[in-house]
Amino acid sequence: MDADTHRIDLPKRIIIGNGVVSETPNHILELGLGRRIVVVCGHGATNSYANIVKDHLVDSGLESWIVNVSKASTDEVAKVSSVAREVGAEVLIGVGGGKAIDAAKYAASRSHMKFISIPTTPSHDGIASPFASIRDLDRPVSTKAATPALVIADIDIISKAPRRNIIAGCCDLIGKFSAVLDWRLAHRLRGEYYGEYAASLALLSAKHIVKYSEWFAVKDIPVEAIRVLVEALISSGIAMAIAGSTRPASGSEHMIAHAIDVVADYPALHGEEVGIGSIVALYLHGRNWKRIRNILRSVGAAVRAKDVGISRKQLIEALTIAHKIRPERYTILGEQGISIEAAEKIVHILELD
Repeated sequence: MDADTHRIDLPKRIIIGNGVVSETPNHILELGLGRRIVVVCGHGATNSYANIVKDHLVDSGLESWIVNVSKASTDEVAKVSSVAREVGAEVLIGVGGGKAIDAAKYAASRSHMKFISIPTTPSHDGIASPFASIRDLDRPVSTKAATPALVIADIDIISKAPRRNIIAGCCDLIGKFSAVLDWRLAHRLRGEYYGEYAASLALLSAKHIVKYSEWFAVKDIPVEAIRVLVEALISSGIAMAIAGSTRPASGSEHMIAHAIDVVADYPALHGEEVGIGSIVALYLHGRNWKRIRNILRSVGAAVRAKDVGISRKQLIEALTIAHKIRPERYTILGEQGISIEAAEKIVHILELD
């Protein structure tokens, strides 16, 4: 492909609504995706949802198998791929949260199969993106995977997700503010490709969370808020597909989140860590970090190191190594990163300890 060619792969269909998981077979048949399907899920609550999906598939005359994964790792991806080959599957469906969807979409990419995303929790924007986070690859960052041919977002199911997961999804979207700032900075200083439309779409997702933050601050989050969140997460995933990279959705705030994982071995949900990273990144960009911190605090999100299960020392270490997570990706962290002295000052000023 020519270096100046920009390729965009988008989902063929996205279905959002109440009870729409029952319509999954109809959409598969209408889109001609295949008749032999492996459903990938976790071992907990998502297993019951996977069985519901399988029942709907079988009732419609489609052949279906279930594979349980414990995490999104290369071993689990290999297991999914092996089962898919053994049964001659044409389609992989990820049912669940991050690990099931990531494992399925990465396996689909490696095996050149169709991928369908059926999220059960709104904790991240990988619902509709062509990228997956596989933990034991070279680095703890997203890698290219299959674009979902079909996304089925059943609000009845997703609204039952734990409040913590819902708020983590809000945090992940808040991170788009600094991600786009980093993308623009790389464009100006390094001549990197910058897509205004993809950036605007990602920012719109973040602005929706700010606009409706009061909905997420109440104890019983209304269903309308869940739909806003799901649509925003899907929009962020589409922004990545349009950009051809994670640039509009992932910048220095994600690098800080991944650095926390390196230092403390995945102590919290990804979105929770991104919330902490967003406060730092917006401060470094000279933007209104206090407003974002206050919004995160109002919805009950993590705003201190202890909120994500790490110590002040671990957060400082994470800040000093964050620039090494993706050295090829230029952000406000720069090429030399943050010194220990600067990190200590940041933690103090932003009241992160």
